[in-house]
Amino acid sequence: MPIIDVTLLDGRTPERKAALIRELTDAAERVLGVSRESIRVLLRELPAENWGVGGEPKATPRS
Repeated sequence: MPIIDVTLLDGRTPERKAALIRELTDAAERVLGVSRESIRVLLRELPAENWGVGGEPKATPRS
């Protein structure tokens, strides 16, 4: 059972997240040759203030 674990910044629409889940499932099914029903996709969303790039947070924490 493949498990695809994706961490991303929050703020995307439910429609975009559903599309990502479908596309990742399609790719895993095609490349790994497993059934769709066995594929799990986890989306983990983080607020921008909890995400750093180059030593700096993506967003300034709100007080």
